[in-house]
Amino acid sequence: MYQINMSCKHCRLCVENCSVSAIIEREGKQIISDACVECGVCIRSCPFQAIDNMEGDRQVVICKSCPVECKIPPNSTGACKRYTNEAGRIVRNRRLVQKNLLVELPQENIRKPIITAVGAGTNYPCSKPAPYIVSQCREGVDVVTVVTEAPLSYSGVLIKLDTNTYIGEEGDKVYRDNRVVGMVNTEEYGSKMIAIGGANNLTGKNGFQVARTVVDLANGEEVEISVAKKTKIRVQAGKAPVINGTEEKKMRIGCGSATVGLFAALMKEAVDECIVIDHHVIGLASEHPAGEEVGMKYSGVKPNARRSTRGRYFGEHGEGIGGTSLMTPREAIREIDMNVAKAGMEILVVNTTGEVYALFEILEDGNITEIPMTQKAASVVKAIYDNCEESKASIMYSGGTGGSARGGVCNYPLALSRAVHSGKAILTVGGAPTYVLPGGGINFIVDTSSIVDKAFTWVPTPATVAPIEYTMTKDDYEDIGGHMNQIIKVEDLKGKV
Repeated sequence: MYQINMSCKHCRLCVENCSVSAIIEREGKQIISDACVECGVCIRSCPFQAIDNMEGDRQVVICKSCPVECKIPPNSTGACKRYTNEAGRIVRNRRLVQKNLLVELPQENIRKPIITAVGAGTNYPCSKPAPYIVSQCREGVDVVTVVTEAPLSYSGVLIKLDTNTYIGEEGDKVYRDNRVVGMVNTEEYGSKMIAIGGANNLTGKNGFQVARTVVDLANGEEVEISVAKKTKIRVQAGKAPVINGTEEKKMRIGCGSATVGLFAALMKEAVDECIVIDHHVIGLASEHPAGEEVGMKYSGVKPNARRSTRGRYFGEHGEGIGGTSLMTPREAIREIDMNVAKAGMEILVVNTTGEVYALFEILEDGNITEIPMTQKAASVVKAIYDNCEESKASIMYSGGTGGSARGGVCNYPLALSRAVHSGKAILTVGGAPTYVLPGGGINFIVDTSSIVDKAFTWVPTPATVAPIEYTMTKDDYEDIGGHMNQIIKVEDLKGKV
């Protein structure tokens, strides 16, 4: 049970962060009630170390549904509010939803365009009908595809780099030829993300360089960029990124905790302890629930990281192993509790791609020494390495076509937007399927590797030019005020292109 000590400054951070409202205020002081589930949020959010974890005997059930392991009192929920202690049993407090809530897919005959917009050209201004409006009979239904190469001021690319290597902090500026073209985005699982372009960059002082960079990347060209003018990255769609001269090889299998979860049984057979280095969550096998599950006993080893939950620790970002501040495997071991540990115990330290590793032995005085890798320890490293995907860069183009470009499609622009969002009109880019973002307008994202080769260009307004296709039934096209007198049959294209 947690208890607030005399160091409390009544800042109320614990009150604001407690998800089960277990911390109450009485006469200007904070008190922890019996509703506490010992999730640790208050301890980690308190800047004054004013909360102690006291031993106590309470009627609680430990929830094993996540690493937090809430101690839930009777008729109460855990911190996530998903599980309730009902008469000593942990139960999910919401029934399984069986109803199929998926949006219906559009009919098959409009999912693919009749032609692509690559090479179609642009009819400017946008009040003119699109360059090509083509019809085709598919399974007894007349289908229309409207195409144009649309200049999009609202456009850019999202770069996904499959790597753990540190490239910079979120929000850091990204440069090409010493001019700002984008920024480091929020990170995704196993990948660094960089956003290039966008309306503000395209209309800024470096707009021409921005447009050229977006188009080069979308067309599959190799581009060299830098983050904060420190980290140099060579990036090309489908190829391994090269960061500060080193070609990336492997994408991590998961964070350190996930790696322990996947290979705990192998680790138990190989060593007494395994530390998996990761910039996000460092795993400590013997303390981890997965280690406990396979019979590992806590080794007394303490990793050089901030504790999150049992067997899970936060690593610090840096230019060391796996994007952490740890420069050598030895630095991953902070100290050994010889009240628990024994001389001769073996500790394997490995990163989440299996590319950096070392084996250590605990000495009588509590120090450690590096020893040659054993066959069993090597088998753990190999299992991690063999289950990692190859590192590569992916380029997603994003844009907004909700502006005047709709005029080339029909006379009722709002009707086109509604048709796209309802699935009556299918938006493709260079023949590739797109994901249309919900809400207003027609904003999309598309994988450039699926698009016709060299499909993008740019104009010095500046804007990027994307091949846009709208496909729908002829009846639906007429309903949105389509330019019906401009429709030609696909067979009649011969001699026109």
